[in-house]
Amino acid sequence: MGLFNITHPAFFLLTGIPGLESSQFWLAGPLCVMYAVALGGNTVILQAVRVEPSLHQPMYHFLSMLSFSDMAMSMATLPTVLRTFCLNARTIDFDACLIQMFLIHSFSMMESGILLAMSFDRYVAICDPLRYATVLTNEVIAGMGLAVTAQSFIILFPLPFLFKRLPICRTNVLSHSYCLHPDMMKLACADITINSIYGFFVLISTFGMALLFIFLSYVLILHSVMAIASREERLKALNTCVSHILAVLAFYVPMIGVSTVHRFGKHVPCYIHVLLSNIYLFVPPVLNPLFIVPRQRRSAKPSFACFTTSKCDFDIWF
Repeated sequence: MGLFNITHPAFFLLTGIPGLESSQFWLAGPLCVMYAVALGGNTVILQAVRVEPSLHQPMYHFLSMLSFSDMAMSMATLPTVLRTFCLNARTIDFDACLIQMFLIHSFSMMESGILLAMSFDRYVAICDPLRYATVLTNEVIAGMGLAVTAQSFIILFPLPFLFKRLPICRTNVLSHSYCLHPDMMKLACADITINSIYGFFVLISTFGMALLFIFLSYVLILHSVMAIASREERLKALNTCVSHILAVLAFYVPMIGVSTVHRFGKHVPCYIHVLLSNIYLFVPPVLNPLFIVPRQRRSAKPSFACFTTSKCDFDIWF
């Protein structure tokens, strides 16, 4: 009967940046700019890949998946962040918070899986270029995309239910403008060992393993590149990986910082937790489109022209 007597608040109260509540309205402008860059830039990439036949290649298909996950992540946090900072509307329904938590962590895991798939693309392109077209067929790419998506949602499906079984009796105030599992667990007044173990298992088995395989792929890539006699050709080969390496760093460095602070930084000031979480969620969707430099083949017109003409190309470091 214990499961049916658990106490939950009707809603949670979100927080912008602790200690800067009076200045939150002025932070809405920069946040809107970041969202505009993230949504606009990734929309341009998706549309360009869709309408330009020359971009129907494995590297651009993976890039489209990355842009989609970035847009989905931005859309998952957009409603509560803007309501908190622009309207000072801090409440979020309990079940809505669980859904947002699930979506944020799922799309984050999806991005990690896509970055791993992109590292495989680079490995095949550099270490086994003659088989590139036969290995990375459209069917294989679609299968990888479906596998990453299924993994992200299936593995994290139990998370909301694991949290919902916990009684909340301390407070209903969260320390962010969105719902994250580590932040929500702090409000429970029961044993959270199962949640902590499951969260750690997910972190190691998905994000950790993806990072390990990305690292190993670049060890093999570097070994293959060093065997090239020409220094110019070596640099050219390594240059094709710059964009992916930057995307990996933009995603994993903040994530490792957030995970470390949440697990071991009990005495770290609250604003550090919030700052790292904001960097983790907001920076990758903004930076990833900037790693790709859109240009026109025959003119210096803006890249948005590719919506109306097929003369759109990308200088892409993949």
